[in-house]
Amino acid sequence: MSFQAYLDAIENRTGKTPRVLVQEAERRGYGEAGVKAGVVVDWLKNDYGLGRGHAMALFHVIRNGPRISAKHVGSAGSHRDASATLWLDGQATRPAD
Repeated sequence: MSFQAYLDAIENRTGKTPRVLVQEAERRGYGEAGVKAGVVVDWLKNDYGLGRGHAMALFHVIRNGPRISAKHVGSAGSHRDASATLWLDGQATRPAD
């Protein structure tokens, strides 16, 4: 599953765009330096029923923003993304690839 596919699945499961969840995490203080991934994983599991893989994908965005390494970009393989910048504003508003 690509990074973007994880974020799309999070939106499908929660009804919230990744950006909305990142903003909620920031309001809770989860974007602060030193916050451990387990805190965010527990929050997303308890409040939204997300598993560890999906929660860790969102934790990456909370911690690092929407940019991912270019090594994950390309057309080959199921884990490849189309862009090094993830779309956080929902599937319905994502520009065509």
